[in-house]
Amino acid sequence: MPESKAAKQVYLGTGRRKTAVARVRLTEGNGKITINGRSLDDYFTEMKDRQAVVAPLQLVEMQNRLDITVNVRGGGFTGQAGAICQGVARALKNMFSPAEAVTAKASADGQPAPDGGPIGMVKKLRDSGYLTRDGRMKERKKYGRKGARRSFQFSKR
Repeated sequence: MPESKAAKQVYLGTGRRKTAVARVRLTEGNGKITINGRSLDDYFTEMKDRQAVVAPLQLVEMQNRLDITVNVRGGGFTGQAGAICQGVARALKNMFSPAEAVTAKASADGQPAPDGGPIGMVKKLRDSGYLTRDGRMKERKKYGRKGARRSFQFSKR
């Protein structure tokens, strides 16, 4: 009976943008990105959306060391790309956070390690805006109006 292989460490992150929700799983690998069972190039046709997905990985220089599996629902393509971007950043934060607590205790002033350790990685992600949720949503339509703010044409006579 063959021995079971050691389970790979999985890091999870959830990202949201407008009405899109992305569930992201990071595992050790060689840089393969799968979104809803399709490759990155098949799923996103525009370059800006592809760049948004891999931007947090490029920032921490781990693009070819991690495999990404994403399940994303809702919204349009750009909203989904933004949600995946935040999900990847949160998963990277989870990857570095266990060591972050140990390093923070060792460092009295809370400054990042000079070698750009785990605290430095999370700070890079936060300063670049990848961990921040974009709260802008579509405004709802109001009654007595044509749209959210547009009114019907006024006729005096």
